[in-house]
Amino acid sequence: MAALAQPSDENVSENAPQPTAYRQLNDSVPQAEAAWQWFRGMGSPKYWVAPMVDQSELAFRILCRRHGATGAYTPMLHSRLSLEARDYLPEHFTTCEGDRPLLAQFCANDPETLLQAAKMVEPYVDGIDLNLGCPQRIAKRGRYGAYLMDDLPLVERLVRTLSQGLNIPVTVKIRRFPDLERTLEYAGMLERAGAYLLAIHGRTRDQKRAKEIRADWDFVRAVKQSLQIPVLANGNIQTLHDVPRCMEYTGVDGVMSAEGLLEDPALFSARRLQPGGEFGHLDGVQLLLEYLDIVELHPTPWRMIKGHAFKLLGPWLTEFTDLREALREGHEMGLEALRQLTYEVHDRIVATGRTHPVPQMSARKLAALEAEAARQAAIEEQQREEEALQHLKQQQQLLDTLGAEVQAPGAGDLPTAAADEQQQEQLQLAGLGP
Repeated sequence: MAALAQPSDENVSENAPQPTAYRQLNDSVPQAEAAWQWFRGMGSPKYWVAPMVDQSELAFRILCRRHGATGAYTPMLHSRLSLEARDYLPEHFTTCEGDRPLLAQFCANDPETLLQAAKMVEPYVDGIDLNLGCPQRIAKRGRYGAYLMDDLPLVERLVRTLSQGLNIPVTVKIRRFPDLERTLEYAGMLERAGAYLLAIHGRTRDQKRAKEIRADWDFVRAVKQSLQIPVLANGNIQTLHDVPRCMEYTGVDGVMSAEGLLEDPALFSARRLQPGGEFGHLDGVQLLLEYLDIVELHPTPWRMIKGHAFKLLGPWLTEFTDLREALREGHEMGLEALRQLTYEVHDRIVATGRTHPVPQMSARKLAALEAEAARQAAIEEQQREEEALQHLKQQQQLLDTLGAEVQAPGAGDLPTAAADEQQQEQLQLAGLGP
């Protein structure tokens, strides 16, 4: 079908496409009633912290919940690494009392690996989410996220395996196809496979730049109208004022934000709609200090802390470039040193007497720096994943070698206790022993 016209700045279109024939496709959705009972049982949460690699960790979720968020996703968890790498889950999955409702998001391309990984966190969350929306290079290389849109039978098996194998609901987060009909067929297939909730991003897999391409709410509205399970909208939620416009236009049951929350973790706070309650020139500093207090209680990897510091102080660091460099070069600088840097930013802001920064670099240079920082973060994340997978490969090779040695002629020459001790030593060296 022809490409849809982009809605106006308000994301409202008089001639939005309608999903005329898709309700019939989903007449039999046996989990629909249970899905709504589950959703209402969580309090029908409307304001969701989106899943963000290295950014929607426990400390940040707590900060967002304090300021209005009513539901949250974990960072994306790699299913194979969760299952096989001993130190992976303790670093990437943490939760605590009060951190609910919570959906644990996994990426995967093998149904059984996904199911076994999901079972490891099943007792601690309200649902397991399958990442079908990540458009980044790391997802393409790993064959997961939005790149599974090229293999819909596999996607269906992944969802159905979770649905049949877990005792808690399975949810999905997707991006749209360029074509409405394919998008509706895709959403309907996921619902029939057993999904209890679907979150849809209004941009396609190729539309990665949120600040340049607005999400298409017409697609979101059409998907909502075609399904019988709860639907969340993702895209264009930059302030709390965007939420009622999105929900009224699309009819969705909730919204999620990623970039908007990184810049203002209090985006969902009711005070943002009150006179004088909008995001102010000192809010980023104050929210960062509050976040650091939470990190004291819930230890967080430095790379995650540093990422939040850049987002919350970012506008003023374009003026205070010496502090920007200190933060950029501060590898594991520590919480107290970061607090002192944050106080210094605060004092300098107050001293200017202004409510906005005066950048000491051109907009072009700043954009280039931000693009380079994002590129470097993506490269580092890809390197961490590849190194972890390579380590697993080496471990498996060692296990295969040990197994061959046990079966080889002459293996019985060693006394049993000595052979066991030697094998245990090799396992410990590989990171597999106790």
